[in-house]
Amino acid sequence: MFGRQKTLIDAPPRRGPRDGFSETVVRVVETIGPAVIGVRRKSRARDLYDGAGSGVIISPDGYALTNNHVVNGAGRIEGVLEDGSVVAAEIVGTDPDTDLALLRLQGRGHQAAELGDSNALSVGELSIAIGNPLGLQATVTVGVISALRRTLRGESGRLIEDVIQTDAALNPGNSGGALVDAHGAVVGINTAIIGGAQGLCFAVPSNTAKSVVPELMRTGRVARGWFGIGGQTQELARALVRRLGLDVESGVLVVAVSSGGPAEQAGLEVGDVVLKLDGVATPSVDVIHRLLTRERIGRRVALQVLRNGTLARLDLAVTERPAERKSA
Repeated sequence: MFGRQKTLIDAPPRRGPRDGFSETVVRVVETIGPAVIGVRRKSRARDLYDGAGSGVIISPDGYALTNNHVVNGAGRIEGVLEDGSVVAAEIVGTDPDTDLALLRLQGRGHQAAELGDSNALSVGELSIAIGNPLGLQATVTVGVISALRRTLRGESGRLIEDVIQTDAALNPGNSGGALVDAHGAVVGINTAIIGGAQGLCFAVPSNTAKSVVPELMRTGRVARGWFGIGGQTQELARALVRRLGLDVESGVLVVAVSSGGPAEQAGLEVGDVVLKLDGVATPSVDVIHRLLTRERIGRRVALQVLRNGTLARLDLAVTERPAERKSA
């Protein structure tokens, strides 16, 4: 009769609706999560796993993007799908200059993610990283776009342009995973962290990936121009700049010329300073790399060169960069 009555403390708490931020993250993860895979590699020497990373499926027939450094030197590659199943994968092509690689997973009907427009990003907007850090499948971290158009030195030694900086936490194993915007589009392929720092993480922009993927599908590599020099940045004396009426303050000092290469055939010599290529200033080797696109292969370009204190003009026929070359 006088039994204990239930109180509000006994009743289970009623959960209200999610806030808008949580709704956005949950929706994106439900949409993109199934397209993010684990990438496991086996050694060439022994049938043992020797590394792991992440990847993003970009087509239902199994094409997937990851980082070149995840698969470089691997003997065999496997993809771990969202449901935990493991499928064999082959390396279709790699591009060390952008740290991207294209895989092809066995099977069809894979859930794929859409590559968005990384040029439309704004600093401060939401960014969601999905990957497999330290082998922990389908890990989600959230942050913002911290900066745009950073440059990052790739493993080939060349600069990767327009890199996205985010504070969405990345750890070893996130490499190759997806950086996603609030609309559920993949805007970057996570690639690097700075050791010892917090909140400094980087992704290769999706627009870079979209430009690279067709060539990787077609030939397994990305063709870039080359004219066969070793160079370094050379600051010019102000007096020289004034005397010659130059509109540049530095150029690329030629420290080596490849035997039989385009530069030697054009008459470039050690000690020359390349100031412009087709009228565009070349203040560093990285700028020359940026200008030597596929479109210039097979074309003649005009070089403005400083030689022994005087200006000279040389015409050079750009050729495709030989495999494994890192010079300009």
